[in-house]
Amino acid sequence: MQELRLLCWAVLLGLVQSCPEPCDCGEKYGFQIADCAYRDLEAVPPGFPANVTTLSLSANRLPGLPEGAFREVPLLQSLWLAHNEIRTVAAGALSPLGHLKSLDLSHNLISDFAWSDLHNLSALQLLKMDSNELTSIPRDAFRSLSALRSLQLNHNRLHTVAEGTFTPLTALSHLQINDNPFDCTCGIVWLKTWALATAVSIPEQDNIACTSPHVLKGTPLSRLPPLPCSAPSVQLSYQPSQDGAELRPGFVLALHCDVDGQPAPQLHWHIQTPGGTVEIASPNVGTDGRALPGTPAASSRQRFQAFANGSLLIPDFGKLEEGTYSCLATNELGSAESSVNVALATPGEGGEDALGRRFHGKAVEGKGCYTVDNEVQPSGPEDNVVIIYLSRAGSPETAAAGEGATGQQLPGLFLLGQSLLIFFLASF
Repeated sequence: MQELRLLCWAVLLGLVQSCPEPCDCGEKYGFQIADCAYRDLEAVPPGFPANVTTLSLSANRLPGLPEGAFREVPLLQSLWLAHNEIRTVAAGALSPLGHLKSLDLSHNLISDFAWSDLHNLSALQLLKMDSNELTSIPRDAFRSLSALRSLQLNHNRLHTVAEGTFTPLTALSHLQINDNPFDCTCGIVWLKTWALATAVSIPEQDNIACTSPHVLKGTPLSRLPPLPCSAPSVQLSYQPSQDGAELRPGFVLALHCDVDGQPAPQLHWHIQTPGGTVEIASPNVGTDGRALPGTPAASSRQRFQAFANGSLLIPDFGKLEEGTYSCLATNELGSAESSVNVALATPGEGGEDALGRRFHGKAVEGKGCYTVDNEVQPSGPEDNVVIIYLSRAGSPETAAAGEGATGQQLPGLFLLGQSLLIFFLASF
């Protein structure tokens, strides 16, 4: 009913509106056509009848498409914009065209394209974007285009295509992606496999070739040799430092993220503390622990020190540093993550730790050491308990290592399930 009202409104409005002066408007084969091609236009002219279903603006001098460029013609089914000078398609330029079936943006200079506008074009069947300057395509660019039959992306500057990009295109029968400067690394291997197995017609496959690395330059993707590729894996380990015999106020907590994968994954730390979220692209310090130039705290000591070898150092661990520490590794084949919850608790006669778990215990002064007796009440059978032994300040003895149910030596750790509890003895 709503679409019928819109159609009636458009027809009535179209009867009273004139055609833009540079264009020709009329009916042909039952379609309302506005022909503005070859008019040397530098902008989309206003004043189109609202019932126009086909609009040609090809072979003009349009430099870009601003937001709302086609708001006057909501019933468009075909839009031809080839052979212009379009560099930018702004968000909102195409999204109002929910009835669009054919869109031709080929032979332009497009490098900045509002891919999210395609999410509203669910009726689209033909999309021509060949012969532009596109360098990348978001993985979800075509998520709403289940009716798309033909997609042309050839003669652009695409270096790779993310796996899954074409998965939503269930009606696709024709794809052109040749003559792009593909980087033939692990991230492109899936495209070779998919292209060889799909029923989609993909012409000029010998021209879907590698530009880099140099050893593979000119190699068609279909003949790409096997590459040593593996998705990332991570293993997070942790240890508080006690500086030998001296336990200073504030632990130095060391976390280490052991990363594997090919190509070498990029490492990222995500830290959720009471004060908010901290994101760290590793590394942010050099091997000497000093902040790298250009990092936010380059002129001062880093609160969280991320090293290139995967280690994260928290020099003065306290209440403000409690939270969840996550190590994320990403490469072309995917990502992996490992996390640990870290909380600071003061031992006493009993109570709740910082994560809300009940415990019973007290600090006992032994031979040169403070100890915490083994009276922790696990919250479930999956919890592991590790006793900690902390050296007293000035003691010549080093901290002994606690041993868990698995026999693993964890110096100075108190482990409950997936939560790491660090007991800081404030008074010595």
